[in-house]
Amino acid sequence: MKFESLMLQSLFGACLLICVLVVGAMLTSPTTSVAASHAPVAATTVSAS
Repeated sequence: MKFESLMLQSLFGACLLICVLVVGAMLTSPTTSVAASHAPVAATTVSAS
């Protein structure tokens, strides 16, 4: 039982680390340039219909 609990704890730690890294990358990424580059495409699709 000790080996299984150690494996579960290490898996939980690895998943938690990956989640923290992904959330940190999403929060610190520059979103204004991405939103500005997609805005004309959304405007042309809405006006075309």
